Amino acid sequence: MSPTVQKMKIAVMASGRGSNFIAIQEAILSGKLKAQIAVLVSDQQGSPVLRRAEQYGIPTRCFDMKAFADRAAYETAIVECLREHAVELVALAGYMRIVGPVLLQAYPQRIVNIHPALLPAFPGMHAQRQAVEYGVKISGCTIHLVDEGVDTGPVILQAAVPVLPGDDEERLATRILVEEHKLYPRVLQYFAEGRIEVQGRQVTIMPPR
Repeated sequence: MSPTVQKMKIAVMASGRGSNFIAIQEAILSGKLKAQIAVLVSDQQGSPVLRRAEQYGIPTRCFDMKAFADRAAYETAIVECLREHAVELVALAGYMRIVGPVLLQAYPQRIVNIHPALLPAFPGMHAQRQAVEYGVKISGCTIHLVDEGVDTGPVILQAAVPVLPGDDEERLATRILVEEHKLYPRVLQYFAEGRIEVQGRQVTIMPPR
């Protein structure tokens, strides 16, 4: 009998609907992603993503920033939670807070985020609106490592989405989201396979071992 393969344990951190969380979990259930969501962490009590995680039987924790003296105390509590669940990788999926030094030091080069634009273009909020207003012909999404800046970490993988005549923020966002849901599980699988190598700002996806 072959030994049991240990699946990489992921924490997903989200603030809202959790569509990328659902895409990740569905990829796990279908066997495309060899990982386990060990815990879903939110900063918003009553956010839809908490209910969705509970429906999947995934442990959830909510940390209200107002309940802590400062961001360091807030993130210390989160790190303790992640360690309790033996988390190896943190995936931000619509988590609407800047990650601070405590989390970054606890999980160096092991926190990833997805952004609905081709970084370094259009960082921050309303990236799809920024793309439409700027008049670009191609937008998309980026998965990157998280650093102390806002959407400034090294790029892991990107997917391009054309900006069509007549697009507004909502239409473009809908089409970008389709690509996000494909890209995120794919990148997480690369981590699970140990295929991500980082040197400075250069991220290399190594061949399968």
